[in-house]
Amino acid sequence: MSVVTDSEKLTCVGSAMGFSEGETIEADGLYVDHSVYGRQFKIESLRSVAPSDRISVLRYLGSGAINGIGEKLAQRIVDKFGDDTLRIMEEEPERLSEVKGISARMARSITDQMAEKRNERSAMLFMQQYGLSQNLISKLYDRYGDGLYNIIKNNPYKMVEDVPSVGFRTADEIAVKAGIETDSEYRIRSGIIYVLQQMAYMGHCYIPEELLFENTLKLLSLSGESIRELFESQEENLAIDRQIVIRLNEQGVKNIYLGSFDAMERFCAHRLKELKDTFTPYEDHTSPAKSDEDIVLDELQEKAVKECLSNGVFILSGGPGTGKTTTINEIIRRLDEQEISFALAAPTGRAAKRMTETTGYEAQTIHRLLEISGDVESADRKLFYGRNEDNPLEVETVIIDETSMLDIYLLRALLEALEPGTQLILVGDVDQLPSVGPGQVLRDIMDSNAFATVRLNRIYRQAGESHIISYAHMINNGKHIDLSVKYPDFFLLEKEDAATVQQYLVQLCAKVLPGRNGITASDIQILTPMRKGPLGVEHLNEILQKFLNPPSDDKIETLCGNTIFREGDRVMQIKNDYNLEWEVRGNYNISIREGKGVFNGDTGIAEEINTALRLMKVSFDDGRTVYYPFEKLEELELAYAVTIHKSQGSEYPVIIMPLLSGPPMLMNRNLLYTGVTRAKQCVIIVGSGACVMNMIDTDSEQHRYTSLKERICEL
Repeated sequence: MSVVTDSEKLTCVGSAMGFSEGETIEADGLYVDHSVYGRQFKIESLRSVAPSDRISVLRYLGSGAINGIGEKLAQRIVDKFGDDTLRIMEEEPERLSEVKGISARMARSITDQMAEKRNERSAMLFMQQYGLSQNLISKLYDRYGDGLYNIIKNNPYKMVEDVPSVGFRTADEIAVKAGIETDSEYRIRSGIIYVLQQMAYMGHCYIPEELLFENTLKLLSLSGESIRELFESQEENLAIDRQIVIRLNEQGVKNIYLGSFDAMERFCAHRLKELKDTFTPYEDHTSPAKSDEDIVLDELQEKAVKECLSNGVFILSGGPGTGKTTTINEIIRRLDEQEISFALAAPTGRAAKRMTETTGYEAQTIHRLLEISGDVESADRKLFYGRNEDNPLEVETVIIDETSMLDIYLLRALLEALEPGTQLILVGDVDQLPSVGPGQVLRDIMDSNAFATVRLNRIYRQAGESHIISYAHMINNGKHIDLSVKYPDFFLLEKEDAATVQQYLVQLCAKVLPGRNGITASDIQILTPMRKGPLGVEHLNEILQKFLNPPSDDKIETLCGNTIFREGDRVMQIKNDYNLEWEVRGNYNISIREGKGVFNGDTGIAEEINTALRLMKVSFDDGRTVYYPFEKLEELELAYAVTIHKSQGSEYPVIIMPLLSGPPMLMNRNLLYTGVTRAKQCVIIVGSGACVMNMIDTDSEQHRYTSLKERICEL
């Protein structure tokens, strides 16, 4: 935003929602010097001031702030009423019809607009005392209008339910300033929901009541004997309102679910059983596999093929190099020979692309398979997907790869789109990290022992010659690996401090590796356990961008928050956005496919930044192109380094893992195994060999509270 002062034209940064060009404002804040954009004024609070002279009034009215008034009409109004213009417009608006070109109807419209702006300004000024941003205040006013005052006075926690941008902590801060009691029933009720939501972000579908009670009291900073009674009272009220579900387990312990998670687990268990019960086994009359290499399946692989053709739900699991791809290709061949229609899909674009390459058949993301609609504002979940119970997929078999990445949300959406009689084949490595979202779908389904499952465990000769694969299996089995020898495909660079590790990461990515054995800069991916700290994603991306894609007169850049995006940057989508439009272009730059939806974990390159149109063009790894409005850039982050968790479903020719130390809950065997198995050609660990051995010894995978297994067993 540019502001004209008495002495200069000043660039201000901050939100100015609800304010229009031409208005006179007062702003509080600080002058800052930005490394790229120079001197700026950082706005902390903003308020409108009534124009005090004819020039200010003319500038305001002529700016288009009032619909229907342009520069010429503004000039006539000011010529007619002079310094008394604003008073006339507010107190005697009917007199506006005295001006040529303004009818009585138009005068009423101008009056209404002035009143609305005046009310919104009052709300803005009122809400500023609670420390909210102009952007959020504008959203609250849009939702509640003048009813906002009653919401603040009586129950600020209602905003958490009604406005997606308002979290519990924001509402709680408002409540404290508004004088709401700390043991208010609204506060306890909202606190319970907030804790359950936070536990879902950690992967849980429910939590035991006692843990919920402890976390709620900690969140609300409450204590005392009477609190238990207040907590249980609101817990019962939430259950009556069906916002939560209370279930007793076999030990008589109360488990508390958000209503949506209870419904999803029950639905998934019922639909999986239905698919199993309604499937008619395929009769396998196909010929043995033939190829130039005369592929021969071992006994376990052949069993997997036969079990697959005989069961409505089939799970194939196995680590790297155990023949999952060979087995799946043989299953696909036999389905194809019998002219059985099938669809291939995976949770991410990278995983789908790899599935296409290894099978020779087109694979899609599950989101694209289900024809995402983009209508995320609707409360009706069916509107999210074009394929659902009312419009199921028109294939006989669906094969899903990288199933360890499936969360309960995506499983529910997939199962909704499968009508009875359809076959579902789930392929994955159950020893990989669980999904980013809530649930542990693959493990729960396998542990239920209710569906045909084959777990491949033989490592083939070619795979056994790879230290990546042999070491991955040793890590998974808790065995120490030999890091004293630097093998071409797996080695450790022993370093003792974070600064030295950072230097070596830059050297490896910028100078040492590119050009060796055909390796390019885009083949290299840094994977780190954590987001924060000197070896976390956020800090490493700043360093790597500086050396791998430095500022240049040939590269346009733009600032979003604290992140500079520059043409040529590697970027990642960090949230699901169902409304972003994409296209795929073919020969002669002709659009061959279009759609909506970019999803958490999708990676690509920032190819072009247009500061005039405020757009950034991103080309994703799966061939889609998306034009991001600058307002959407907060959904992206730099991706020179990504967390191991975010790398699931992807493979990279070369991975580099900086490993020194980190949070105990992250530094475990499961995480190391997942990171190592992301590499195709080479794994380089920069850091401490002792840290690697400690991770191998630490089999403390974080427990997730899920009950899909129990729901399946109940049936």
